[in-house]
Amino acid sequence: MLAVDHAHANRMSAISHQAYGPLVGVPRILAILARHEITSTFFVPGYTALRYPDVVRSIVDGGHEIAHHGYLHEAMAGLSAAEEAAILDRGLEALEKVAGVRPVGYRAPMWELNWHSPKLLSDRGFFYDSSLMDADHPYELAVGATSLVEIPIQWALDDWEQYCFIPDFSGTGLIESPAKVEEMWRLEFDAQRPDGGCFVLTNHPFLTGRPSRAAALENVIAHACSLDDVWVTHLGAIAEHVRGLGLTPRSIERPDPADF
Repeated sequence: MLAVDHAHANRMSAISHQAYGPLVGVPRILAILARHEITSTFFVPGYTALRYPDVVRSIVDGGHEIAHHGYLHEAMAGLSAAEEAAILDRGLEALEKVAGVRPVGYRAPMWELNWHSPKLLSDRGFFYDSSLMDADHPYELAVGATSLVEIPIQWALDDWEQYCFIPDFSGTGLIESPAKVEEMWRLEFDAQRPDGGCFVLTNHPFLTGRPSRAAALENVIAHACSLDDVWVTHLGAIAEHVRGLGLTPRSIERPDPADF
């Protein structure tokens, strides 16, 4: 909210809605992960780390991965390389200061990479990105003479589209039942499993951290963990595995308006 308009800082109730994430949602989700003895990746905006340092340290203490997600969750679409680089560096500085780790993973706020983003990430030593939607399996994304591991995501596996409503900011007012969301996620998981797909859920603690939604998430996790042919882990471990496969990096070509 603050990235879209700093004036949102004056909205006490709306800010409290977001604060539910670090104050209540994160501890609840950490407890779920601990019960199932699995690790996860938390994409943390730099400002969130500075505002809630103890919460971010609790994530690290739980054995989970901290990854980069902007500074104020700024939308990157249309930013110049210099503007985007400044945000990346500011976020890195905040996460290193609070969490004591330099993230190797990145997810663009709003899942919006620019065509220059991969090089900015590679130049800063990032190992993987998780912002694109063109595959069911992770792959090597060519970045000049090097590459990033790309771990694809999709909107259907993001809780924002299901649960988020903030007046005068986001959403239509339709807030879905966790039972429907659980069914949708289970269907996608079960359909990906025969193909060995990579099932990547995106859960915002201020949304899925609510009790009934967290219970639905735990049901999905329990289902995945009950299967002996499924590997449940954080994205950094998946990226390391993919890099070890020796895949040939592939490029994504920018459409040329002259061809339209």
